[in-house]
Amino acid sequence: MFKLSEDGLKFVKSELTRYETKQSAIIRCLYRAQDENGGWVSPEVIAHLSDVMEIPSAQIEEVATFYTMFNKTPVGKNHIQVCVTLTCGMLGGRELCDKMMKEAGCKKEGEVSPDGLFTFSKVECLGSCDTAPMLQVNRDPYIENLTNEKGIELVKNLRAKGRGH
Repeated sequence: MFKLSEDGLKFVKSELTRYETKQSAIIRCLYRAQDENGGWVSPEVIAHLSDVMEIPSAQIEEVATFYTMFNKTPVGKNHIQVCVTLTCGMLGGRELCDKMMKEAGCKKEGEVSPDGLFTFSKVECLGSCDTAPMLQVNRDPYIENLTNEKGIELVKNLRAKGRGH
């Protein structure tokens, strides 16, 4: 059963006071709950937010399922989103993602690697066409001007970091 931490509850209650309507706080509260739930929004997260925010769960679910930044299934510690839209795609974004997935031990997009460290998603435009191909790890800043070699090196570095090396 999911429950927000004490700090998470304070955050949500604070967000509810920032806007004219409670619904306006849903996105920021979903982000917080997703972070506290290991990177994804489960049905329990939605139910808990509904109780805390006093908003029907259907309204929270509508937001969580509409926006791609909310993960509907469990993800690895490093959710790597590789842009594959036109410019990134033409400059090797799809191949980059495939090579990184292979290095991480992921057989298909959306699955969690055996070590729990990686999930890959091929995503639509992340808005950095002039530095293509590019990607984003979790919600960190973009990593741009990638090559297959740089992508594989990133996976190796994240793996070493994830194992405490």
